[in-house]
Amino acid sequence: MKLEQLSVREFITELSSGNPTPGGGSVAALCGALGAALSAMVANLTVEREKYEQTWNSMDEVKKTAANLSARFLELMQEDSDTYQKVITAFELPKETDDQNASRQEAIEEAMKKAAAVPLDTLRASEELIRAAGDAVRGGNPNAITDAAAAVQLANTTAVVASYNVQINISRIKDQAFVERCEKEVTEILKRQDALISDVDGNTNIYLA
Repeated sequence: MKLEQLSVREFITELSSGNPTPGGGSVAALCGALGAALSAMVANLTVEREKYEQTWNSMDEVKKTAANLSARFLELMQEDSDTYQKVITAFELPKETDDQNASRQEAIEEAMKKAAAVPLDTLRASEELIRAAGDAVRGGNPNAITDAAAAVQLANTTAVVASYNVQINISRIKDQAFVERCEKEVTEILKRQDALISDVDGNTNIYLA
C-alpha cells in the first residue's frame, strides 16, 4: 500500500485503525510534506509580482528546495511504515533454539537500526524545511505570512515527532556507538532548529504587529 496514493479520507481511516502502521512517524513526514507545499505556495505568490522583485531570487530557491523536500517527505512517510513492518517481522521470528534466538536478536538489531535511521532522516529534512520556510517568512509575500509561519510550525512538529521516534527506536539497540551517534545528532539538530524558529518568530511578530 502506497500511502501517498491514498485519499485524505482513506489515509485518516487507515491511521485510525488498529493497524500499527501508518503511525506517528508517517504523520510527521506528512506534516513535513505539507509544510514544504505551503512554503512553495508562498514563494509562488511572491515571484513575478513586481512589488516583491527584490526577493524573487530567494523565493525561486525556496520553490526548488520545497519541491525536493515535498518528494523526500513523501518517501519518508512510506519508509517509516515499511521499516516498522520489518521490525514486527523480526520480533515474530522463532526463538525456540539458541541459534534461532541469536538470529532473531541479530534481525531485531538490524531492523531497529533501520527504523531509527528513517526518523533521523526526517529530522534532517525538517531542519532544511525550517530554513526554507523561514526564508518564506522573511522574503515572501507579506499577505501570505501566516502560511509561511504555518510551514515553520509544521516543520517543527515534524522535527519533534521524528526525534521521539529516533529515541524510542535506539532505546532497543545494543550497539552503543550507533546509539550515541544518533543521540548526538538529534540533540545538535534540535538545538539549531530552536534557534532558527526563534528567529522566524521574531520576523513573524514584526509582520503581525
